[in-house]
Amino acid sequence: MADLLRKHGISKATFFKWRSKYGGASVSDVTRLRELEVENAKLKRMYAHLALENPAIKADVLNRKL
Repeated sequence: MADLLRKHGISKATFFKWRSKYGGASVSDVTRLRELEVENAKLKRMYAHLALENPAIKADVLNRKL
């Protein structure tokens, strides 16, 4: 195992962390997990954009009313 880890440039700590995380998962489970992580990242970016945009829009609307 040490030779394989060295060949692929993976530390023992990383290997054991991955093994504990993905140990009992099938390929389809890991694929679905990655898809969900990508979707989650996209939703976080959308939320951050809207969270910054919302106060600016509110301020603009309030200034127009005055």
